[in-house]
Amino acid sequence: MTAQELASYFRESLCLFDLKAASKQDALAEMVEAVCIERNIKDRSLILEMLLNRESLGSTAIGKGVAFPHGRTLAVRELSIVFARSVKGIDFDSTDKKPTHVFFLIIAPPQDRDNVYLQVLGRMVDLIKDDTSRDSIARAATFADLKTVIEGQGL
Repeated sequence: MTAQELASYFRESLCLFDLKAASKQDALAEMVEAVCIERNIKDRSLILEMLLNRESLGSTAIGKGVAFPHGRTLAVRELSIVFARSVKGIDFDSTDKKPTHVFFLIIAPPQDRDNVYLQVLGRMVDLIKDDTSRDSIARAATFADLKTVIEGQGL
């Protein structure tokens, strides 16, 4: 998957640059609400329950201020990514015990032909591993800024 292909999964309407939530559950609910409005999804509770169940297995906060809440659900017909940033940070049970500021919520249907879900997740993790990219994503103030970083053009 190219950087441009990855960037094509991001939508400006699914970028929350000022997440209001103060808790893990509220952060997930706020991101789920955004995707449900954008994609006209009725079953918010099914998605939220799936994400909370996933989190109960182990936090998706990987440290360095980043989390990847993710999962598959029958409630969606296509892969969706919500980007969210919390300036204050949220206790998301991170591996490094520090607040989480950047979130990539990734949800997909149970089956997808080319396993795009795993490709997207893998590419996002690779992007975040790079300190420069991660810092640029954390500083991105607009959708254009975010897309520039994801496409590998820096900020």
